[in-house]
Amino acid sequence: MVKGRQLPVILALGTSQTLAWASSYYLPAILANPISHDLGISSNWLFGAFSASLVISGVLGPRVGRQIDLVGGRKVLCASNLVLASGLALMGLSASLWMLAAAWLVLGVGMGLGLYDAAFGALGRMYGTNARRAITGITLIAGFASTVGWPLSSLGLTTIGWRETCYAWAAAHLFIGLPLNLLLPSSHRLPKVERQAAKPKILIDRTMILLSFAFAAAWTVTSAMAAHLPRIVEMFGATPAQAIFAGMMIGPSQVAARVLEAGFLSRFHPIISSRLACITHPIGACVIGIFGGGAASAFALLHGAGNGILTIARGTLPLAIFGSENYGYRLGLIGAPSRVCQALAPLGFSLLMEPLGRGIVVVSSLFSLAAFLALMVLRPEGSK
Repeated sequence: MVKGRQLPVILALGTSQTLAWASSYYLPAILANPISHDLGISSNWLFGAFSASLVISGVLGPRVGRQIDLVGGRKVLCASNLVLASGLALMGLSASLWMLAAAWLVLGVGMGLGLYDAAFGALGRMYGTNARRAITGITLIAGFASTVGWPLSSLGLTTIGWRETCYAWAAAHLFIGLPLNLLLPSSHRLPKVERQAAKPKILIDRTMILLSFAFAAAWTVTSAMAAHLPRIVEMFGATPAQAIFAGMMIGPSQVAARVLEAGFLSRFHPIISSRLACITHPIGACVIGIFGGGAASAFALLHGAGNGILTIARGTLPLAIFGSENYGYRLGLIGAPSRVCQALAPLGFSLLMEPLGRGIVVVSSLFSLAAFLALMVLRPEGSK
C-alpha cells in the first residue's frame, strides 16, 4: 500500500474522473439527437450502441479489477485515457451507423478501464481499508461531471458542432486526463508467484447477490436519468432552459449529499446511508408528479442526492463488508450486473417513454424501491 497524503491523489483522480464521465457516460444526453439527425438514423440506434458499450465495460470489469489488484491502477487508468480519446476521435469521424457503433465499442473498452470501479479498485490497492476517505473525495469532485459535461457539450454543439465537440473531448483526455493519471503513485507489483496464481475464488453468497441486485437496480435508474432526464422533465411541462438547469443541479446535489455522507453519515455503517439514498428518487418523482415541470430542479436535486451517496456506497459498502483483499476483482464481479442493467436502461427507457409518457418515473421509482428492499434484507455484521 502507498503511504503519504491522500489529497494530491484525490484531486488528480477526481479531476480525471470528472473528465472521463463527462466525455463518455454523459455524452448521449446532449449529442444523441444531433448525431442521429446528421447521420440519418434513429436515436434509438445510438442508444443501442451506447448500451452495447456499457455491456462491454461490464464484461471487462472483473478482468480489469483483477489486473489492478495485481499491478495497481496507474497504468490501467492511463490506458483508459488513450482508449477514450481514440473512441471520441472515431465518433467525430463517423459518417455511418457502423462507424458510430465502432466508436461506442471503443468507448466501452475505455469506460471499463477508466470509470469508478477502476478508480475505486486503484484506491483500494493503494490504501487498503483506509480507502474510504479517498473514495468519498474523488466522488465529491467527479459529482460535477454532469454539471460540467452537459453545459460544455451543449456549448460545443452550438458553437463548433458535434464532431468538433468530440474532438475537443478527445484532446482533453490526452492533455488533461492522461497527465493527471500519470501523477498517481505507482503501486508495488505483487510477487511473480502471486501474479501467476490462479484467479481468486470468491464465493457468490447471499450477500454478494443482494449487493449485486441492489446496485444493478439503483444504477438502472442512474443510467436512465443520465441519458433522458432533460426529456423526462420536459414531459412534465418544463421548458428546455428549465430542463438544462435541472440537469446542472444533479452535480451540486450529489456533492452536497456526499459532504453529508462524509460528515454525519460516516459515523454509521455504509449500508445505512445506502438505504436512505434509495428512497430519494421516488420522493422526487412524487414531487414532480404533483407540482409539474416547475419542480424539475427539485426532482433533479433529490435524484442527484441519492445517486451521489450510492456512488460512494458502490465502493465503500463492499470494502466495509469484505475488506480489501481481492477488492478490485470483487468490485468487478459485483458491478457486472450493474453494467448490464445500465446498458439496457437508456434504450429500454427510450422505447418506454413514448407509450408511458410521464408514467416513466413510476418505472424508475420501482427500480429504486427494489434496491431499497434488497438493502433492507441485507444485514452485514457490524451494521448499526
